[in-house]
Amino acid sequence: MSSGIDEAFASDALTESVRRLCADFPAEYWRTADEQHRFPVEFRQAVADAGYLGVAMPEAYGGSGLGIREAALILKAIAGSGAGASGTSAVHMNIFGLHPVVAAGTEDQKARFLPPIISGEHHACFAVTEPNSGLDTGKLETVARRDGDRYLITGRKIWISTAQIASHMLIVARTGGEGLKGLSLFYAPLDRSRVEIREIDKMGRAAVDSNMLFIENLEVPVENRIGAEGDGFRILLHGLNPERILVAAGCIGLGLAALEKATLYAREREVFGRPIGANQGVAHPLAEAWTKLEAADALMMRAAALYDSGQPCGPQANAAKYMAAEASFAACEAAVLTLGGMGYAREYDVERLFRESMIGRIAPVSRQMILNFIAEKVLDLPRSY
Repeated sequence: MSSGIDEAFASDALTESVRRLCADFPAEYWRTADEQHRFPVEFRQAVADAGYLGVAMPEAYGGSGLGIREAALILKAIAGSGAGASGTSAVHMNIFGLHPVVAAGTEDQKARFLPPIISGEHHACFAVTEPNSGLDTGKLETVARRDGDRYLITGRKIWISTAQIASHMLIVARTGGEGLKGLSLFYAPLDRSRVEIREIDKMGRAAVDSNMLFIENLEVPVENRIGAEGDGFRILLHGLNPERILVAAGCIGLGLAALEKATLYAREREVFGRPIGANQGVAHPLAEAWTKLEAADALMMRAAALYDSGQPCGPQANAAKYMAAEASFAACEAAVLTLGGMGYAREYDVERLFRESMIGRIAPVSRQMILNFIAEKVLDLPRSY
């Protein structure tokens, strides 16, 4: 059997196993979690118990030693089950977030940090974005001041997902100098006596919190700094391309979930004596949505294959995230319009998926910045920002 066929069989088996797990968490579970603003703790624990959190982590620390490709298949299947962005965001950081530690951490750091993340004992959040800087990372203002064998971190962070339930955070802070070269990376216990966490009430994905953090003299041992002082942004880059690929995978799954609900409705709902899906005005937007999701999926898998083989993949990872987010939004919009008035009703779930589809168009990087990146890095056009 060829390696390509082996790979296809393995992919199908992995996807099917995730779907079986997700079947225990139907649409009602996610609808209730969204309405109650309740973190899906049971789902996250089930994913941890199944060993999926460590899919792309080294075997030496309890992971499966597989790649971002397999992680993408898992997240696409989770979102595609109807869990949407609430499901993927509940496990996202555990699956990929500590890649900078894998890439640049010491053996001691890997041994201390990775096993509890893989097992689900710890939950980490990613603390980079700040209110005054947005995507201009070189303007981050949070400061880490060296004080003997520890650092004291003070500053503010915004749009930090899962901080309400996190035990640790991967945080970028300024240790000296201006711009990107003055930034360092730390893995810090989330000490709530030093960090005030305020949840942000938002449009969608209410089951998974987003927060503003106010940090005052948070103590972090020197041995929890990842890499050298001033090397934080370079190390952080090890997590950015996997993040874009996995966000793309989640967007594709979310779009497919909406499309599945819409096509089922279009086959069963009869108006003027026939199923509404027989009308091209209904069928064509759904068919077009499928083609866009398929194209995004192919680019996402290409980016994952490049990353896993150690090849440059920045343009592909960013383009995959861009295409997947746009395709997901289009599929969710088509789903809501297919259901008409019922598409606006919570009980049919497509309105929840539609609200969540906006996230991929905004975060972790905007559509405009992706196009800026591709224009400059791929097309060799002058930088515009």
